[in-house]
Amino acid sequence: MSNQPGVQILGPEQRREAWQRLGSEQFDVVVIGGGVVGAGAALDAATRGLRVALVEARDFASGTSSRSSKMFHGGLRYLEQLEFGLVREALRERELSLTTLAPHLVKPLEFLFPLTHRGWERPYMAAGIFLYDRMGGAKSVPAQKHLTRSGALRMAPGLKRSSLIGGIRYFDTVVDDARHTMTVARTAAHYGAVVRTSTQVVGFLREADRVSGVQVRDSEDGSVTEVKAHVVINATGVWTDEIQALSRQRGRFRVRASKGVHIVVPRDRIVADSAIILRTEKSVLFVIPWGNHWIIGTTDTDWNLDLAHPAATKADIDYILDHVNEVLVTPLTPEDIDGVYAGLRPLLAGESDETSKLSREHAVVARVSPGLVAIAGGKYTTYRVMAEDAVDLAAEDIPSRIASSITEKVPLVGADGYFALVNQTMHLAEQYGVHPYRIKHLLDRYGALVEEVLAYADGKPELLQPLTDAPQYLQVEVVYAAAAEGALHLEDVLARRTRIAIEYPHRGVHCAEQVARLVAPILDWDAATVDREIDTYRARVDAEVRSQSRPDDQSADALRAAAPEARAEILEPVPVWG
Repeated sequence: MSNQPGVQILGPEQRREAWQRLGSEQFDVVVIGGGVVGAGAALDAATRGLRVALVEARDFASGTSSRSSKMFHGGLRYLEQLEFGLVREALRERELSLTTLAPHLVKPLEFLFPLTHRGWERPYMAAGIFLYDRMGGAKSVPAQKHLTRSGALRMAPGLKRSSLIGGIRYFDTVVDDARHTMTVARTAAHYGAVVRTSTQVVGFLREADRVSGVQVRDSEDGSVTEVKAHVVINATGVWTDEIQALSRQRGRFRVRASKGVHIVVPRDRIVADSAIILRTEKSVLFVIPWGNHWIIGTTDTDWNLDLAHPAATKADIDYILDHVNEVLVTPLTPEDIDGVYAGLRPLLAGESDETSKLSREHAVVARVSPGLVAIAGGKYTTYRVMAEDAVDLAAEDIPSRIASSITEKVPLVGADGYFALVNQTMHLAEQYGVHPYRIKHLLDRYGALVEEVLAYADGKPELLQPLTDAPQYLQVEVVYAAAAEGALHLEDVLARRTRIAIEYPHRGVHCAEQVARLVAPILDWDAATVDREIDTYRARVDAEVRSQSRPDDQSADALRAAAPEARAEILEPVPVWG
């Protein structure tokens, strides 16, 4: 089956077993939040030998961790802000993921930085990128290369000649953030963590003056149980304050949400061989190759409405189009857009904006009260370090002595054996009767678990055929998402296990019925449930698409908020009694 025998399957049977274990065992650590930091904390704690539970109200990466710019990067622009420690740390984490932790998911990516000013800009940027390389950027990727205007235009013929006077080529990385986060969580389960999605924290348990666990509610059927633990880690990102309120403890910091929007356009709309990074008056704009598409973003605006489903507006989309079109020979139009997504960054604030500058990059971990630790802020790339810091602080509330973090030596599931299987691509293609291109696609999504995925097609050769209206994906990938990767709803499969929701103009609507019928036997859906899932998904996509024509956040949010939830028993917000 797999080069990694015994890798934990996250399927319906495991889900039932996890509920029983949550209500009956004593844990050392309960982690709230299935984003990358929460999944990372669960993995860190489990690999230290602790008894760990990870609970998530919706799905893995259903918030910020599936809506990033898809880069595992050092943050070149932070050198201008003299954030040397942050950049060095991020580059070290990038190096670890490229070479050891997740080489099947994190890939090198060539960038073009167009130069627009004569004289000062080239030596200024060259010095910055040289420092970037010296701090770790050029270990597993090539160092910078300077280009004339003609050389830069050969890399990106789609740029206006007047938009640059030269360029610098450098390298960073690209990652499917949602799959990476799910893989971190699955690796935590592999090392013994009890991992369960659709499991919402609705209260805290107490013994005297300390937190002693959480009360959780099943987001699918409303069942409630209590989970006992020596310490609870709140890793809920933009929901940090909501969970803080449930604990009835005064927080050490506040979290505000900033909305970032990206658009997805077909690859043939921009003629270029590399990613492009463009300066804007506020920050930078990334143009990232993404399979047969480009991802372009991002924006940065305050958001104080629905945290679960932030809405992109016409103004957000126009902002991106206006800025990228300043440099493109052939301008993009709204009709070129196949997908749009909006995510929320958790920004840290002090007691008031006057006394504390908002930070997008620095993580804060705090012991809120005995038995409760909170972590927020930071950036995706440094999730492992943030997780380590959270567990280190949580150790103060664990009665036994705990080992040091070892996650820098723990490859994610699918990493071990990946490089050998890449060399066996032709053999695997012949063995399973699929095109070598398909094998490469699968290896870059599942790594060494590729044979485990394909084994689900044993005796069912039709599963090795592509989805009719999303031919980039095989039917067996949908089956595997429900059987082994914890997907419970159509949106889990179409938006996160695959990225159909942003990669096709129909946003997954055209293949919703086919996908629903593929997962129905695994998830025990009857005909009524299949119909409800399809109707709910279509309604959510319709609301999302219509919201993107609205002029402001309030009207866009109203449309999104009115759409039905896939998780019928989710509470939003969680009521705070008393």
